Amino acid sequence: MTHSFPRRALLATAAVLALGALHAPAALAQAAGSYPAKAITFVVPFAAGSATDQLARALGQSITNDTKQPVVIDNKAGASGMIAASAVAKSAADGYGVLITTNTTHAANEHLYKKLSYDPVKDFAPVTGLGKGGQVLVVNASAPYKNVGELLAFAKKNPGKLSFGSGSSSSRMAGEMLKQLAAVDILHVPYKSNPLAITDLLGGQIDLMITDTSTGVPQVKAGKLRALGYSTQKRSAQLPDVPTLDEAGVKGYDMGYWFAAYLPAGTPAPVVARLNELLTAATKSAAAKSFFENAGSEAWTTTPDELAKFQAAETQKWGKVIKAAGIEAE
Repeated sequence: MTHSFPRRALLATAAVLALGALHAPAALAQAAGSYPAKAITFVVPFAAGSATDQLARALGQSITNDTKQPVVIDNKAGASGMIAASAVAKSAADGYGVLITTNTTHAANEHLYKKLSYDPVKDFAPVTGLGKGGQVLVVNASAPYKNVGELLAFAKKNPGKLSFGSGSSSSRMAGEMLKQLAAVDILHVPYKSNPLAITDLLGGQIDLMITDTSTGVPQVKAGKLRALGYSTQKRSAQLPDVPTLDEAGVKGYDMGYWFAAYLPAGTPAPVVARLNELLTAATKSAAAKSFFENAGSEAWTTTPDELAKFQAAETQKWGKVIKAAGIEAE
């Protein structure tokens, strides 16, 4: 009899645990079914006005329309996206803190920095790809260079005299690839975001940059910047008269960028799946279509597994480009 109470207590505890285990999947499903039940925060690694910021706002507008829940945009610019990525990695894994990011944080940074404040694989749950695009080589409209050939001819005759700005790893790598393939020496000037670099390009503090089209094209169409070349193997629909850099004589040049969404590692799979649904639908919204059209990019959605595999392949590709460019990790 002395052992009956502990035995009964153990049996009761086991029964409670078993009941909890049975209800766990149902609880997760219920949580996903009610998601989102409050405001979602989209954390963006770049400044307001950047391409990533514009896309995040377009997607957020669509999700708000679908769910009646607000989407807050939190711009955490700086440190090549590490501030934003770290903030999301350390946030609650409940689906309410979403990183809307690019290849900068999830393919390039691990090759550019010796110590990252986050792990681009272990700290995140991939949700979906969002879009892909190219970049445009621009100079000030008052610059003497009318085409890529003239620009590179000057650069070759004047090593180190020209400077290029970049506010993202895509922009940086695009400039480094130009230097490598054209065999020219151009000084790199880093910025927190591409719009900030554009401001200095307009002001004459730097000589050129290769920037996302959503940042550069409006200035080109306003007559303030001159577009000399496009970064992918296919011309931009927005700038059909601007040759690709490959066409302009920089053979083999091809450098694009991509957007994707991530949640903190450990986020319940049903919540990840629900956000995937919402974002996939959001890329088809009028606001997103307008963004892609204006940015010269295109919608690109994936399953979480497809994004994970794509990210792994891109990380390897960017590593090769960075190594070939001779860039030492900081």
